Amino acid sequence: MKQTLSSKKFSHPLLKSMTLGALIALSATSVVRADDVNLKTMIPAAPQIDAEAYYLMDYNSGKVLAEMNADIRREPASLTKMMTSYVIGQSIKAGKIHLDDTVTISKDAWATGNPVFKGSSLMFLQLGAQVKVSELNRGIIIQSGNDACVAMAEHVAGSQDSFVGMMNSYVKSLGLQNTHFETVHGLDAPGQYSSAKDMALIGQALIRDVPEEYAVYKEKEYYFNNIKQPNRNGLLWDTNLNVDGIKTGHTDKAGYNLVASATEGNTRLISVVMGGRTFKGRETESKKLLTWGFRFFETVAPLQAGKEFASEPVWFGDTDRVQLGVDKDAHLTIPRGRLNDLKASYTLTNAEISAPLTKGQAVGTINFQLDGKTIEQRPLVVLNEVKEGGFFSRLVDHIKLMFHRWFG
Repeated sequence: MKQTLSSKKFSHPLLKSMTLGALIALSATSVVRADDVNLKTMIPAAPQIDAEAYYLMDYNSGKVLAEMNADIRREPASLTKMMTSYVIGQSIKAGKIHLDDTVTISKDAWATGNPVFKGSSLMFLQLGAQVKVSELNRGIIIQSGNDACVAMAEHVAGSQDSFVGMMNSYVKSLGLQNTHFETVHGLDAPGQYSSAKDMALIGQALIRDVPEEYAVYKEKEYYFNNIKQPNRNGLLWDTNLNVDGIKTGHTDKAGYNLVASATEGNTRLISVVMGGRTFKGRETESKKLLTWGFRFFETVAPLQAGKEFASEPVWFGDTDRVQLGVDKDAHLTIPRGRLNDLKASYTLTNAEISAPLTKGQAVGTINFQLDGKTIEQRPLVVLNEVKEGGFFSRLVDHIKLMFHRWFG
């Protein structure tokens, strides 16, 4: 928010105003570069990644830690199934379908009867079989079954085309700039594309909006028709990272793709590698990104929603002061080990705050600083409604304010 000439500024260390319990998590929204931070953090450049495009972000803050060709449109291959899964998860969440629904497998979803599926990953569904939504959903997420995608698309939306329409509606609602889907499964199709950045944002949406759906992504294997189906994301077995998703993809045009997410303490990172050279290479390159991110950055939440950060006098109201803070947890991504150096200041849009005030109304900006440099900003909002005072109290405030302006 733009500051006025009459704006006030107040500064203090966060640790003096926050309890230890408030300093548990972290995130942010702007890009951290190795040369932007104090030398004592000793953050090296991001590792060289052998892929056509990559992206590394903090899940909570959205802060970009490393990227290359992140907005270039590429074939998504089976990463498409992340959006398929998102639509399914939203449909279950809304009660439109249920995990115990039974789906009759149509000719288009018949594994061996549809030539489109030849040579691709399948759940091996049989024509006319009765399969529960819970099984098909796991077949999409764990086995990457193209046939399961068709079966679920028909169950959710009545047809593949209608389901693709739902996918692209979510593309718009999530604000994805470089994504358009033409299929429910991700096999190469003219006009179908996505980008490394957009895939990270789809992953973020999965974790945030449909957590029960996302919980399936950490399963390493499942059995269908007595056939063991392993998860294709090899990082789930890596003992040096706590990976719990997300999705692999490959076609000749797309190369080897992998979107991965892992946690360490209060930090969750999402990495995207697109156009990798080999099956194992996409895992190696993803691990490089995640390891670098966890080693040199951490997530904290120094301010929590609804907790008072500051208070200010309020004029013409039914109370003399107003409590100010943030309307949602202020997650920040900072260089690891720098929490004690983090400070905050706030600037009011107007020097005088007057009633009436609504809860959540922005009245200024909170600036988070490290080494004297502002690294993040958040709106400073009203925590509790302040109604207009009575006639007499407003008259008294008018007189007080007049003297305040003369002599203050």
